[in-house]
Amino acid sequence: MPAPRRSPISRRTLLRATAGAAALTAAGPLLTACGGSESAALDPTAKPDLDGVTLKILANQPNALSFQYLSKPFEEATGAKLKVTPVPYDKLTAKAVLDVQSGAGQFDVFMYWYAAVGTLAEGGVIEDLTAYIKAHKDIEESDFLPSLYDTYTLYDGKRWGLPYDGDTHILFYNTEIFERHKVEAPKTWDEYNDIAAKITKDAKGKYYGTIIEAQQVPVILGCDFANRLAGYGGSFLDDSGAPTLDTPEAIAAAQVLFDAAPHALPTPLQVGFDQALPAFLDGKGAMLDFWTDFAKRAQDPKQSKVVDKWAVTTLPVGGSNTKPRTSLDAGFGLAVSTASKQKEAAAAFVTWATAAKQNLLVLAQPDAGADPIRTSTLNSAAFRKNSPDSYEVVRTGLAGDPLPWPTVPKAPHLLQTLVDELALGLQGKQSAKTALENTQRAWAKELKGTKG
Repeated sequence: MPAPRRSPISRRTLLRATAGAAALTAAGPLLTACGGSESAALDPTAKPDLDGVTLKILANQPNALSFQYLSKPFEEATGAKLKVTPVPYDKLTAKAVLDVQSGAGQFDVFMYWYAAVGTLAEGGVIEDLTAYIKAHKDIEESDFLPSLYDTYTLYDGKRWGLPYDGDTHILFYNTEIFERHKVEAPKTWDEYNDIAAKITKDAKGKYYGTIIEAQQVPVILGCDFANRLAGYGGSFLDDSGAPTLDTPEAIAAAQVLFDAAPHALPTPLQVGFDQALPAFLDGKGAMLDFWTDFAKRAQDPKQSKVVDKWAVTTLPVGGSNTKPRTSLDAGFGLAVSTASKQKEAAAAFVTWATAAKQNLLVLAQPDAGADPIRTSTLNSAAFRKNSPDSYEVVRTGLAGDPLPWPTVPKAPHLLQTLVDELALGLQGKQSAKTALENTQRAWAKELKGTKG
């Protein structure tokens, strides 16, 4: 039977497994705080002289190296320097909010998780770039991938940034292990679970049938759920903005995730990037759904023991859905801080860094953590050459209709509530149905009257 429902305070106290959860939800109180910068508004038609300027960028830690690759060509082109401060992905939103609303104003450009675009816009943290984008045809809006552009940048009918890293997951699998156990790449999530169970049983602890990342933050456990939600044809919200997490598709997605956990690398609730990636690269896990740029690391002999022993495929499907669909897991844009004293220069960098030429530059680097953001780069011969093993699967996902995550102002908090409930289910303390029904009620209450 499902465990009895606890009070929200005791549940949250019990389940906060990482400091990152607190960092994401910490943005909430700050959004209502007074203060902030009184710097001049962005002039959308200004032509700033960048020579001698130093732009300070708050960057997602896994993507920080991408700015190192951009730094020299940007200085050569403009005379401006970049100063990059990397922070962990789970602290990115709260750090940006605090920088502006405390009045510190340390940064000119924020790299932002796209699910937080409403949070940052509503909180007065990032500049409205609508007029700026219209005034700069060289941005080439139409070239941004349709699956990313609105989702990453649009809130309340306005544009707040430009896409920088187009993140989706694909399924990596160890071909040597699959051949040894005489199994083939799964097409459904049920097949995935059957394969995981068989390999784990037969391997007797030498390695495991799959790797489930279930650390209790949205960009880890939330991704594993979202991949299955997309596969079952589900969604987070309907067209009106109401939550859809108590549907049969959503409940089935949670259940198939819970069913996989016993056959995964121990113990899923403690497995994040730092545990999952080395395990797959060391041949300790037969399957891992992860971001597309991981293909470069898997084929790098300096990092990987599975070179030429892995392959990728589209994420499986489930239930009545037969069309593979990926999820927009993570994904980042660049925005101008409202506290910047050099907004026009910051906007110029955002424009330059998100152009096709620069996107191709970082796509070629195995440690830049970059993925395509434009139709031209996704379809380019250069991207195909740099990612020959994963090109077709990546292209299929990004060029299709991937599942977007919520971007309303309370999205980081809502997603944390979701993973809290999923974590209870993975602990065996409640059923998939209870976890999703609890989430549905919480989201419906929070979203009542919210604009999107």
